[in-house]
Amino acid sequence: MIELLFGVYWLAVLGLFAYGANCYVLAFAHRRGRASNLARLARLRAEYAASGDELPAVTVQLPIYNERFVVERLLRAVAAFDYPRDRLDVQVLDDSTDDTSGITARVVAELAADGLDIRHVRRPHRSGYKAGALRDGLATARGELIAIFDADFVPQPEFLRETVPLFSQERVGLVQARWGHLNRDHSALTRAQALAIDGHFGVEQSGRCWAGWLLNFNGTAGVWRRRAIEEAGGWQADTLTEDLDLSYRAQLAGWRIEYAFDVEVPAEIPADIAAFKSQQRRWAKGSIQTARKLLPRVLAAPLPWTTRVQAVLHLTHYLVHPLMLTVAALAAPVLLGWQGAPIPRPVFWTLAALLVIGTAGPSTLYVTSQRALRCDWKRRLASLPLLMLLGTGIAVSNARAVFEALLGVKSGFVRTPKASLTDSSAAIIAPPPGDARAYRLNGDLVFAFEALLALYSAWGLSIYLERGRWLIGPFLALYALGFAWVALLSLREHLRERVRRRLA
Repeated sequence: MIELLFGVYWLAVLGLFAYGANCYVLAFAHRRGRASNLARLARLRAEYAASGDELPAVTVQLPIYNERFVVERLLRAVAAFDYPRDRLDVQVLDDSTDDTSGITARVVAELAADGLDIRHVRRPHRSGYKAGALRDGLATARGELIAIFDADFVPQPEFLRETVPLFSQERVGLVQARWGHLNRDHSALTRAQALAIDGHFGVEQSGRCWAGWLLNFNGTAGVWRRRAIEEAGGWQADTLTEDLDLSYRAQLAGWRIEYAFDVEVPAEIPADIAAFKSQQRRWAKGSIQTARKLLPRVLAAPLPWTTRVQAVLHLTHYLVHPLMLTVAALAAPVLLGWQGAPIPRPVFWTLAALLVIGTAGPSTLYVTSQRALRCDWKRRLASLPLLMLLGTGIAVSNARAVFEALLGVKSGFVRTPKASLTDSSAAIIAPPPGDARAYRLNGDLVFAFEALLALYSAWGLSIYLERGRWLIGPFLALYALGFAWVALLSLREHLRERVRRRLA
């Protein structure tokens, strides 16, 4: 039995190494392609401006659901677009069940009276959630290009001027912009998340695009070519990541995604742990659902082997969380129960090197992204230890989502609540009266298991240190601290919510 556990333990380590090592590959692809591709984007815009071609019609789709605190900010940002009014129409796809619809109707009426072609679209149902709203709205959209923004984003006036020219390239079906942050410095939690988001948009997306690999639409801050959506089979709601699903289907249909690295669209970061864990669960579950749905097609497609390998690593990335739990759970039993011959020293040091290299991969990616994006990158990296704790601590919640996806367990789309948070003292649009806690998600009792894992990992750490096994010690310390931090954040929010409801 112990031999089996030993084998599973080191297979998990090798799995983590594969995902961690790929961070170096993506960082290299980003650095190799950065200068030439930024120059290429600038050249495409200049050539388009010089061509005198008529700007295409654009439909802006704004899918919203119970967004009373941010909907007006979004509508006014879109209304400020520097784009010919006769070539622009806006659909507010409003599935709300609260007073968001009243706020939306008021602002839409005001903007329409000012000459903007804007429609407030209400459905009698919420079929298909966001994917269903986008699908139904597409039937009446008049643009050949479709721009999409979630409610917590604040696009700049020049957004369309910077993205539309990139469609002059043949077979570009989507232009994805980079996410920025409205409330990066709200708390330690948001600073850690901002670092992770920068890693994805600063290195992963650019690296995949510039190396010619498959990448994804991030659900917002992007512009689709309508024909690409239609030829790919349209919006489908059979996964929780309809954006990732459509992205891959479009690329398998021969369309290409352009990444506008130099166009940043700021957005609100989840400010409490329950919202963050809910968002991560949706992304984790949806990614594995999409992998189950599309990986057979990807592997059978006439693509270079490197592209297929990268697609597998991309779509299954959230498997790192079950792998992390496996390493954390088996470390102590393997040490206590192993009675076989000692591992040959060359094998031991090889496995140790794989563990260290794989673990350092994500940190290398985050450092690379901060150097590429932020002038004060050294100061920003102070949040890296917190991100390491956060990424470890949510392993329980995300692993549950992964197993649900693998087992085919269905669940509804849970949107991430927003509260109009910014780093500045004055919001762009003052939020309407109301309590932001009304949108707060109920935390679950997963934090109890996280706390138990923290204690278990600390016990395992003490055993390893007692026996002089220093190599695994730092990893068990990371697990113990990560699980403990996320559990304490979750417990604090849980208790505060109980007190609030008791006093209400």
